[in-house]
Amino acid sequence: MNKVTFNINLCKGCALCVLACPKKIIELDSKQLNAKGYHPASITDQSKCIACAMCALMCPDVVIKVEKEEK
Repeated sequence: MNKVTFNINLCKGCALCVLACPKKIIELDSKQLNAKGYHPASITDQSKCIACAMCALMCPDVVIKVEKEEK
C-alpha cells in the first residue's frame, strides 16, 4: 500500500497539500494542535492514496513523506 506520513510538529497548517491532493484525502486535523500551535495536516484514507506526491511537492516546509508501494 502507498503511504503518506506527515511530520506534524513541523506542519504550519497552510493547507497547500489539502488543495494539491487529487484524491481529496488530506485535511487539517481540527482536533489536534502541534508543538507550534497549528492544526497539522493528516491523511483521511491511506488506502485511496495514489502516491502522486503532489502534496509533498506543494509543502513549503517539506513535512510530507510519500512512499510508493513496490510491485
